[in-house]
Amino acid sequence: MYDVTIIGSGPGGYVAAIRCAQLGFKTAIIEKYDTLGGTCLNVGCIPSKAVLDSSEHFHNAKDKFKGHGIRMENLQLDFPQMMAHKAEVVQKTVAGVDYLMKKNKIDVLRGAATLQTAQSIYLQGAEGPARTIESKNIILATGSKPSSLPGIEIDKKRIISSTEALALSEIPKHLIIIGGGVIGMEIGSVYARIGSKVSVLEYTDAIIPSMDGTLGKELQKSLQKLGMEFYLKHKVTKAQSSESGVAVTAETAAGEFITLEGDYCLMAVGRKPYTDGLGLEEVGIKTDKGGRIEVNENMETNVPGIYAIGDVVKGAMLAHKASEEGVLVAEILAGQKPRLDHMLIPGIVYTWPEVASVGFTEEQLKASGRAYRAGAFPFRANARARMNDDLDGLVKILADERTDEILGIHMIGPRVGDIIGEAVAAMSYRASAEDIARMPHGHPTFYESVKEACLAVANRALHI
Repeated sequence: MYDVTIIGSGPGGYVAAIRCAQLGFKTAIIEKYDTLGGTCLNVGCIPSKAVLDSSEHFHNAKDKFKGHGIRMENLQLDFPQMMAHKAEVVQKTVAGVDYLMKKNKIDVLRGAATLQTAQSIYLQGAEGPARTIESKNIILATGSKPSSLPGIEIDKKRIISSTEALALSEIPKHLIIIGGGVIGMEIGSVYARIGSKVSVLEYTDAIIPSMDGTLGKELQKSLQKLGMEFYLKHKVTKAQSSESGVAVTAETAAGEFITLEGDYCLMAVGRKPYTDGLGLEEVGIKTDKGGRIEVNENMETNVPGIYAIGDVVKGAMLAHKASEEGVLVAEILAGQKPRLDHMLIPGIVYTWPEVASVGFTEEQLKASGRAYRAGAFPFRANARARMNDDLDGLVKILADERTDEILGIHMIGPRVGDIIGEAVAAMSYRASAEDIARMPHGHPTFYESVKEACLAVANRALHI
Protein backbone atom coordinates (compact mmCIF):
# COMPACT_ATOMS: atom_id res chain seq x y z
CA MET A 1 0.00 0.00 0.00
CA TYR A 2 1.18 3.50 -0.81
CA ASP A 3 1.06 6.35 1.70
CA VAL A 4 0.05 8.82 -1.00
CA THR A 5 -1.05 8.34 -4.62
CA ILE A 6 -1.47 11.31 -6.92
CA ILE A 7 -3.68 11.10 -10.00
CA GLY A 8 -2.34 13.50 -12.63
CA SER A 9 1.24 14.59 -13.28
CA GLY A 10 0.90 18.29 -14.07
CA PRO A 11 2.55 21.03 -11.97
CA GLY A 12 0.16 20.27 -9.13
CA GLY A 13 0.55 16.51 -9.21
CA TYR A 14 4.27 16.10 -9.79
CA VAL A 15 5.20 18.81 -7.25
CA ALA A 16 2.88 17.19 -4.69
CA ALA A 17 4.58 13.86 -5.37
CA ILE A 18 8.06 15.31 -4.88
CA ARG A 19 7.13 16.99 -1.59
CA CYS A 20 5.44 13.82 -0.33
CA ALA A 21 8.55 11.81 -1.15
CA GLN A 22 10.77 14.39 0.56
CA LEU A 23 8.65 13.99 3.69
CA GLY A 24 9.21 10.24 3.73
CA PHE A 25 5.94 9.00 2.25
CA LYS A 26 5.85 6.00 -0.06
CA THR A 27 4.50 7.81 -3.11
CA ALA A 28 3.05 6.93 -6.51
CA ILE A 29 1.86 9.13 -9.33
CA ILE A 30 -0.58 8.00 -12.02
CA GLU A 31 -0.55 9.44 -15.56
CA LYS A 32 -2.64 8.16 -18.45
CA TYR A 33 -0.73 9.99 -21.20
CA ASP A 34 2.66 9.03 -22.61
CA THR A 35 4.52 11.95 -21.00
CA LEU A 36 4.50 13.52 -17.56
CA GLY A 37 3.90 17.22 -16.96
CA GLY A 38 0.23 17.58 -17.81
CA THR A 39 -1.24 20.37 -19.92
CA CYS A 40 1.22 22.99 -18.67
CA LEU A 41 4.43 21.31 -19.76
CA ASN A 42 3.16 19.55 -22.86
CA VAL A 43 0.61 21.79 -24.55
CA GLY A 44 0.19 24.87 -22.35
CA CYS A 45 2.51 27.07 -20.31
CA ILE A 46 5.85 25.82 -21.61
CA PRO A 47 5.22 25.61 -25.37
CA SER A 48 3.22 28.84 -25.39
CA LYS A 49 6.00 30.78 -23.67
CA ALA A 50 8.56 29.27 -26.02
CA VAL A 51 6.75 30.56 -29.10
CA LEU A 52 5.97 33.85 -27.36
CA ASP A 53 9.71 34.40 -26.86
CA SER A 54 10.55 33.31 -30.41
CA SER A 55 7.95 35.58 -31.97
CA GLU A 56 9.11 38.49 -29.83
CA HIS A 57 12.70 38.01 -31.03
CA PHE A 58 11.45 38.16 -34.61
CA HIS A 59 9.30 41.21 -33.94
CA ASN A 60 12.21 43.05 -32.33
CA ALA A 61 14.53 42.20 -35.21
CA LYS A 62 11.94 43.42 -37.71
CA ASP A 63 10.69 46.55 -35.98
CA LYS A 64 13.02 47.57 -33.14
CA PHE A 65 16.61 46.71 -34.03
CA LYS A 66 16.93 49.55 -36.54
CA GLY A 67 16.37 52.06 -33.74
CA HIS A 68 19.43 50.61 -32.01
CA GLY A 69 21.53 50.91 -35.15
CA ILE A 70 21.23 47.25 -36.08
CA ARG A 71 20.26 46.60 -39.70
CA MET A 72 18.59 43.34 -40.65
CA GLU A 73 18.63 42.76 -44.40
CA ASN A 74 16.34 40.11 -45.92
CA LEU A 75 15.01 39.05 -42.51
CA GLN A 76 13.05 35.79 -42.71
CA LEU A 77 11.04 33.70 -40.28
CA ASP A 78 11.67 29.95 -40.31
CA PHE A 79 8.33 28.87 -38.88
CA PRO A 80 9.11 25.12 -38.85
CA GLN A 81 12.31 25.84 -36.88
CA MET A 82 10.34 28.02 -34.46
CA MET A 83 8.03 25.10 -33.81
CA ALA A 84 10.98 22.70 -33.60
CA HIS A 85 12.55 24.91 -30.92
CA LYS A 86 9.26 24.82 -29.00
CA ALA A 87 9.18 21.02 -29.23
CA GLU A 88 12.75 20.77 -27.98
CA VAL A 89 11.97 22.98 -24.98
CA VAL A 90 8.96 20.81 -24.15
CA GLN A 91 10.95 17.59 -24.51
CA LYS A 92 13.72 18.77 -22.21
CA THR A 93 11.29 20.09 -19.62
CA VAL A 94 9.28 16.85 -19.58
CA ALA A 95 12.50 14.85 -19.34
CA GLY A 96 13.35 16.91 -16.29
CA VAL A 97 10.17 15.74 -14.58
CA ASP A 98 11.02 12.11 -15.42
CA TYR A 99 14.40 12.64 -13.76
CA LEU A 100 12.81 14.17 -10.65
CA MET A 101 10.49 11.19 -10.26
CA LYS A 102 13.45 8.80 -10.37
CA LYS A 103 15.57 10.97 -8.10
CA ASN A 104 12.84 11.04 -5.44
CA LYS A 105 12.02 7.31 -5.84
CA ILE A 106 8.43 7.99 -6.85
CA ASP A 107 6.63 5.13 -8.60
CA VAL A 108 5.21 6.29 -11.95
CA LEU A 109 2.14 4.25 -12.90
CA ARG A 110 0.70 4.51 -16.41
CA GLY A 111 -2.97 4.23 -17.13
CA ALA A 112 -6.44 5.63 -16.54
CA ALA A 113 -7.39 5.85 -12.87
CA THR A 114 -10.87 5.44 -11.40
CA LEU A 115 -11.64 5.77 -7.70
CA GLN A 116 -13.11 2.64 -6.13
CA THR A 117 -13.08 3.60 -2.46
CA ALA A 118 -11.37 6.24 -0.31
CA GLN A 119 -8.25 4.06 -0.34
CA SER A 120 -8.32 2.17 -3.61
CA ILE A 121 -7.89 3.10 -7.28
CA TYR A 122 -8.71 0.98 -10.29
CA LEU A 123 -5.89 1.37 -12.81
CA GLN A 124 -6.43 0.41 -16.41
CA GLY A 125 -3.77 1.17 -18.98
CA ALA A 126 -0.95 0.19 -21.24
CA GLU A 127 1.27 -1.43 -18.62
CA GLY A 128 -0.11 -4.89 -18.18
CA PRO A 129 -3.57 -5.97 -17.04
CA ALA A 130 -5.92 -3.78 -15.03
CA ARG A 131 -5.23 -3.75 -11.31
CA THR A 132 -6.18 -2.09 -8.04
CA ILE A 133 -3.83 0.34 -6.28
CA GLU A 134 -4.19 0.69 -2.53
CA SER A 135 -3.31 4.04 -0.95
CA LYS A 136 -3.82 5.60 2.47
CA ASN A 137 -4.29 9.02 0.90
CA ILE A 138 -5.20 10.12 -2.63
CA ILE A 139 -4.62 13.49 -4.29
CA LEU A 140 -6.67 14.36 -7.37
CA ALA A 141 -4.72 16.61 -9.73
CA THR A 142 -6.23 15.91 -13.15
CA GLY A 143 -6.28 19.51 -14.37
CA SER A 144 -8.58 21.03 -16.97
CA LYS A 145 -9.57 20.96 -20.63
CA PRO A 146 -10.52 23.77 -23.04
CA SER A 147 -14.12 24.97 -22.91
CA SER A 148 -16.30 25.89 -25.87
CA LEU A 149 -19.56 27.75 -26.40
CA PRO A 150 -22.98 26.11 -26.79
CA GLY A 151 -23.45 24.83 -30.32
CA ILE A 152 -19.81 25.29 -31.33
CA GLU A 153 -17.62 22.21 -31.59
CA ILE A 154 -13.83 22.39 -31.43
CA ASP A 155 -13.07 20.23 -34.47
CA LYS A 156 -9.28 20.61 -34.05
CA LYS A 157 -8.94 21.47 -37.72
CA ARG A 158 -10.36 24.94 -38.33
CA ILE A 159 -12.04 25.58 -34.99
CA ILE A 160 -9.16 24.92 -32.63
CA SER A 161 -8.13 25.11 -28.99
CA SER A 162 -4.82 26.38 -27.64
CA THR A 163 -3.39 22.87 -28.07
CA GLU A 164 -3.81 22.94 -31.85
CA ALA A 165 -2.89 26.64 -32.07
CA LEU A 166 0.54 25.79 -30.66
CA ALA A 167 1.09 23.06 -33.25
CA LEU A 168 -0.02 24.61 -36.54
CA SER A 169 1.98 23.74 -39.64
CA GLU A 170 1.37 27.13 -41.23
CA ILE A 171 1.06 30.76 -40.21
CA PRO A 172 -2.62 31.75 -40.34
CA LYS A 173 -3.53 34.52 -42.76
CA HIS A 174 -6.44 35.50 -40.51
CA LEU A 175 -6.82 34.09 -37.00
CA ILE A 176 -10.16 34.77 -35.32
CA ILE A 177 -10.07 34.48 -31.54
CA ILE A 178 -13.19 33.96 -29.45
CA GLY A 179 -12.37 35.24 -25.97
CA GLY A 180 -10.18 38.10 -24.80
CA GLY A 181 -8.65 36.34 -21.81
CA VAL A 182 -5.07 35.35 -21.10
CA ILE A 183 -4.83 32.41 -23.51
CA GLY A 184 -6.33 34.32 -26.41
CA MET A 185 -4.12 37.36 -25.89
CA GLU A 186 -0.92 35.33 -25.61
CA ILE A 187 -1.52 33.21 -28.69
CA GLY A 188 -2.98 36.14 -30.61
CA SER A 189 0.14 38.21 -29.96
CA VAL A 190 2.35 35.36 -31.22
CA TYR A 191 0.67 35.23 -34.61
CA ALA A 192 0.20 39.00 -34.90
CA ARG A 193 3.97 39.44 -34.53
CA ILE A 194 4.76 37.01 -37.33
CA GLY A 195 2.31 38.32 -39.88
CA SER A 196 -1.19 37.05 -39.18
CA LYS A 197 -4.24 39.26 -39.14
CA VAL A 198 -5.76 38.69 -35.70
CA SER A 199 -9.35 39.55 -34.73
CA VAL A 200 -10.62 39.15 -31.17
CA LEU A 201 -14.29 38.75 -30.25
CA GLU A 202 -14.92 39.34 -26.54
CA TYR A 203 -18.29 39.16 -24.74
CA THR A 204 -17.42 41.71 -22.03
CA ASP A 205 -16.30 45.31 -22.47
CA ALA A 206 -12.60 44.62 -21.81
CA ILE A 207 -9.83 42.12 -22.48
CA ILE A 208 -8.26 40.14 -19.61
CA PRO A 209 -11.47 41.02 -17.70
CA SER A 210 -10.51 39.13 -14.54
CA MET A 211 -7.57 41.47 -13.91
CA ASP A 212 -7.47 45.12 -12.84
CA GLY A 213 -9.27 47.24 -15.42
CA THR A 214 -6.28 49.50 -16.02
CA LEU A 215 -4.24 46.55 -17.24
CA GLY A 216 -6.79 45.51 -19.85
CA LYS A 217 -6.99 49.02 -21.28
CA GLU A 218 -3.20 49.34 -21.47
CA LEU A 219 -2.72 45.89 -22.99
CA GLN A 220 -5.32 46.55 -25.65
CA LYS A 221 -3.47 49.73 -26.70
CA SER A 222 -0.22 47.79 -27.02
CA LEU A 223 -1.73 44.88 -28.95
CA GLN A 224 -3.47 47.23 -31.34
CA LYS A 225 -0.01 48.50 -32.28
CA LEU A 226 0.66 44.96 -33.52
CA GLY A 227 -2.41 45.24 -35.71
CA MET A 228 -4.77 43.17 -33.59
CA GLU A 229 -8.46 44.05 -33.97
CA PHE A 230 -10.84 43.99 -31.01
CA TYR A 231 -14.60 43.52 -31.08
CA LEU A 232 -15.69 44.08 -27.48
CA LYS A 233 -19.22 43.47 -26.18
CA HIS A 234 -19.79 40.95 -28.98
CA LYS A 235 -21.65 37.72 -28.29
CA VAL A 236 -20.57 34.90 -30.59
CA THR A 237 -23.58 32.96 -31.82
CA LYS A 238 -22.17 30.68 -34.49
CA ALA A 239 -18.94 29.34 -35.96
CA GLN A 240 -18.95 27.27 -39.14
CA SER A 241 -15.89 25.63 -40.61
CA SER A 242 -15.06 24.31 -44.05
CA GLU A 243 -11.98 22.66 -45.51
CA SER A 244 -10.42 26.02 -46.28
CA GLY A 245 -11.58 28.28 -43.46
CA VAL A 246 -14.10 29.35 -40.86
CA ALA A 247 -16.87 31.95 -40.52
CA VAL A 248 -17.76 33.34 -37.08
CA THR A 249 -20.97 35.27 -36.42
CA ALA A 250 -21.44 37.55 -33.42
CA GLU A 251 -24.16 39.84 -32.08
CA THR A 252 -23.23 43.39 -31.11
CA ALA A 253 -24.52 45.26 -28.06
CA ALA A 254 -26.91 47.06 -30.41
CA GLY A 255 -28.43 43.78 -31.56
CA GLU A 256 -26.77 43.76 -34.97
CA PHE A 257 -24.87 40.79 -36.40
CA ILE A 258 -21.42 40.67 -37.98
CA THR A 259 -19.58 37.78 -39.60
CA LEU A 260 -15.80 37.43 -39.69
CA GLU A 261 -14.13 35.03 -42.10
CA GLY A 262 -10.69 33.57 -41.51
CA ASP A 263 -8.68 30.40 -41.95
CA TYR A 264 -8.63 29.44 -38.26
CA CYS A 265 -10.78 30.19 -35.22
CA LEU A 266 -9.19 29.84 -31.78
CA MET A 267 -11.71 29.02 -29.07
CA ALA A 268 -10.30 30.74 -25.97
CA VAL A 269 -13.28 31.10 -23.64
CA GLY A 270 -11.65 29.41 -20.68
CA ARG A 271 -11.12 25.92 -19.36
CA LYS A 272 -13.20 23.43 -17.39
CA PRO A 273 -12.20 20.88 -14.75
CA TYR A 274 -11.27 17.50 -16.19
CA THR A 275 -12.73 14.74 -14.04
CA ASP A 276 -14.11 12.37 -16.68
CA GLY A 277 -13.86 8.75 -15.60
CA LEU A 278 -12.49 9.53 -12.13
CA GLY A 279 -15.46 7.95 -10.39
CA LEU A 280 -16.30 10.93 -8.21
CA GLU A 281 -19.97 10.03 -7.92
CA GLU A 282 -19.21 6.41 -7.08
CA VAL A 283 -17.25 7.38 -3.96
CA GLY A 284 -19.52 10.32 -3.11
CA ILE A 285 -17.22 13.28 -3.78
CA LYS A 286 -19.14 16.54 -4.08
CA THR A 287 -18.73 18.98 -6.95
CA ASP A 288 -20.15 22.46 -7.55
CA LYS A 289 -22.26 23.65 -10.49
CA GLY A 290 -19.16 24.24 -12.59
CA GLY A 291 -17.95 20.68 -12.07
CA ARG A 292 -15.19 21.71 -9.67
CA ILE A 293 -14.42 19.41 -6.77
CA GLU A 294 -15.43 20.93 -3.44
CA VAL A 295 -12.65 21.04 -0.83
CA ASN A 296 -12.04 22.59 2.58
CA GLU A 297 -9.16 24.87 3.58
CA ASN A 298 -6.84 21.85 3.67
CA MET A 299 -7.81 20.89 0.10
CA GLU A 300 -9.60 17.78 1.42
CA THR A 301 -12.83 16.64 -0.19
CA ASN A 302 -15.89 15.54 1.77
CA VAL A 303 -14.45 12.01 1.60
CA PRO A 304 -11.71 11.80 4.25
CA GLY A 305 -8.31 10.94 2.84
CA ILE A 306 -9.07 12.18 -0.68
CA TYR A 307 -7.71 15.61 -1.59
CA ALA A 308 -7.96 17.73 -4.74
CA ILE A 309 -5.71 20.49 -6.06
CA GLY A 310 -5.18 22.72 -9.09
CA ASP A 311 -7.64 23.29 -11.89
CA VAL A 312 -10.18 20.77 -10.58
CA VAL A 313 -10.94 22.99 -7.56
CA LYS A 314 -12.00 26.61 -7.22
CA GLY A 315 -9.61 29.48 -7.84
CA ALA A 316 -7.40 30.66 -10.65
CA MET A 317 -6.31 28.00 -13.12
CA LEU A 318 -2.58 28.60 -12.75
CA ALA A 319 0.30 26.14 -12.69
CA HIS A 320 1.98 27.75 -9.69
CA LYS A 321 -1.29 27.80 -7.77
CA ALA A 322 -1.58 24.04 -8.31
CA SER A 323 2.01 23.51 -7.18
CA GLU A 324 1.51 25.49 -3.98
CA GLU A 325 -1.64 23.52 -3.19
CA GLY A 326 0.24 20.27 -3.78
CA VAL A 327 2.92 21.27 -1.30
CA LEU A 328 0.24 22.35 1.17
CA VAL A 329 -1.45 18.93 1.10
CA ALA A 330 1.83 17.04 1.43
CA GLU A 331 2.85 19.05 4.48
CA ILE A 332 -0.59 18.73 6.09
CA LEU A 333 -0.33 14.95 5.69
CA ALA A 334 3.03 15.14 7.47
CA GLY A 335 1.44 16.91 10.43
CA GLN A 336 2.82 20.32 9.61
CA LYS A 337 0.79 23.54 9.61
CA PRO A 338 1.48 25.23 6.28
CA ARG A 339 -0.39 28.30 5.11
CA LEU A 340 -1.40 29.39 1.65
CA ASP A 341 -3.05 32.75 0.99
CA HIS A 342 -4.70 32.49 -2.42
CA MET A 343 -4.87 36.29 -2.66
CA LEU A 344 -1.07 36.29 -2.89
CA ILE A 345 -0.91 34.03 -5.95
CA PRO A 346 0.21 36.26 -8.83
CA GLY A 347 -1.42 36.25 -12.24
CA ILE A 348 0.82 36.79 -15.26
CA VAL A 349 0.10 37.34 -18.96
CA TYR A 350 3.16 36.65 -21.13
CA THR A 351 2.37 39.06 -23.93
CA TRP A 352 4.79 41.92 -24.58
CA PRO A 353 4.48 44.08 -22.66
CA GLU A 354 3.94 41.50 -19.96
CA VAL A 355 1.09 41.87 -17.49
CA ALA A 356 1.27 40.86 -13.82
CA SER A 357 -1.02 41.31 -10.87
CA VAL A 358 -1.38 40.28 -7.23
CA GLY A 359 -3.89 41.17 -4.53
CA PHE A 360 -7.13 43.11 -4.82
CA THR A 361 -8.04 44.93 -8.01
CA GLU A 362 -9.29 48.50 -7.88
CA GLU A 363 -12.72 47.28 -8.96
CA GLN A 364 -12.85 44.86 -6.03
CA LEU A 365 -11.88 47.56 -3.53
CA LYS A 366 -14.53 49.93 -4.88
CA ALA A 367 -17.19 47.21 -4.72
CA SER A 368 -16.31 46.38 -1.11
CA GLY A 369 -16.31 50.04 -0.08
CA ARG A 370 -12.79 49.85 1.33
CA ALA A 371 -11.00 53.19 1.46
CA TYR A 372 -7.71 53.14 -0.44
CA ARG A 373 -5.12 55.32 -2.13
CA ALA A 374 -3.58 54.63 -5.51
CA GLY A 375 -0.21 55.48 -6.96
CA ALA A 376 1.08 54.82 -10.47
CA PHE A 377 4.31 55.23 -12.37
CA PRO A 378 4.59 54.91 -16.18
CA PHE A 379 7.42 52.95 -17.78
CA ARG A 380 7.75 55.84 -20.22
CA ALA A 381 9.47 57.69 -17.36
CA ASN A 382 11.82 54.77 -16.58
CA ALA A 383 15.36 55.12 -17.93
CA ARG A 384 15.89 51.40 -18.53
CA ALA A 385 12.62 51.21 -20.45
CA ARG A 386 13.74 54.10 -22.64
CA MET A 387 17.02 52.31 -23.38
CA ASN A 388 15.11 49.20 -24.46
CA ASP A 389 12.41 51.11 -26.32
CA ASP A 390 9.81 49.49 -24.06
CA LEU A 391 7.74 52.51 -23.17
CA ASP A 392 4.26 51.02 -22.84
CA GLY A 393 2.74 50.28 -19.47
CA LEU A 394 2.86 51.26 -15.82
CA VAL A 395 3.04 50.03 -12.24
CA LYS A 396 -0.01 50.69 -10.06
CA ILE A 397 -0.11 50.37 -6.27
CA LEU A 398 -3.27 50.19 -4.17
CA ALA A 399 -2.80 50.84 -0.46
CA ASP A 400 -5.14 51.05 2.52
CA GLU A 401 -6.03 54.71 3.12
CA ARG A 402 -5.57 54.46 6.90
CA THR A 403 -2.71 51.98 7.41
CA ASP A 404 -0.90 52.27 4.04
CA GLU A 405 -0.77 48.46 3.84
CA ILE A 406 -0.44 47.37 0.21
CA LEU A 407 -3.68 45.75 -0.96
CA GLY A 408 -2.84 45.17 -4.61
CA ILE A 409 -0.04 45.66 -7.10
CA HIS A 410 -0.82 45.67 -10.82
CA MET A 411 1.69 46.19 -13.60
CA ILE A 412 2.07 46.06 -17.33
CA GLY A 413 5.45 46.56 -18.91
CA PRO A 414 8.82 44.95 -19.63
CA ARG A 415 9.68 41.92 -17.48
CA VAL A 416 6.87 42.51 -15.00
CA GLY A 417 6.35 38.74 -14.89
CA ASP A 418 9.62 38.70 -12.94
CA ILE A 419 9.15 42.01 -11.11
CA ILE A 420 5.88 40.78 -9.59
CA GLY A 421 8.03 38.63 -7.29
CA GLU A 422 8.94 41.73 -5.28
CA ALA A 423 5.26 42.55 -4.98
CA VAL A 424 4.37 39.08 -3.71
CA ALA A 425 7.21 39.16 -1.17
CA ALA A 426 6.18 42.60 0.08
CA MET A 427 2.52 41.68 0.43
CA SER A 428 3.37 38.37 2.09
CA TYR A 429 4.94 40.36 4.92
CA ARG A 430 2.12 42.94 4.86
CA ALA A 431 4.37 45.75 3.76
CA SER A 432 3.13 49.31 3.44
CA ALA A 433 3.67 51.42 0.36
CA GLU A 434 6.15 53.46 2.38
CA ASP A 435 8.13 50.29 3.24
CA ILE A 436 8.88 49.66 -0.43
CA ALA A 437 9.35 53.37 -1.10
CA ARG A 438 12.16 53.45 1.46
CA MET A 439 13.93 50.32 0.17
CA PRO A 440 16.92 51.03 -2.10
CA HIS A 441 16.29 49.92 -5.67
CA GLY A 442 18.97 49.53 -8.31
CA HIS A 443 19.26 52.15 -11.06
CA PRO A 444 18.71 51.95 -13.94
CA THR A 445 16.35 49.00 -13.66
CA PHE A 446 12.80 48.18 -14.64
CA TYR A 447 11.85 47.27 -11.08
CA GLU A 448 12.61 50.70 -9.61
CA SER A 449 9.25 51.65 -11.13
CA VAL A 450 7.69 49.75 -8.19
CA LYS A 451 9.44 52.10 -5.76
CA GLU A 452 8.29 55.13 -7.74
CA ALA A 453 4.68 53.89 -7.78
CA CYS A 454 4.82 53.42 -4.02
CA LEU A 455 6.15 56.97 -3.66
CA ALA A 456 3.27 58.11 -5.87
CA VAL A 457 0.78 56.74 -3.34
CA ALA A 458 1.87 59.61 -1.09
CA ASN A 459 2.30 62.03 -4.03
CA ARG A 460 6.09 61.78 -3.64
CA ALA A 461 7.17 60.21 -6.95
CA LEU A 462 10.58 61.57 -7.91
CA HIS A 463 10.67 61.10 -11.67
CA ILE A 464 7.22 62.24 -12.82
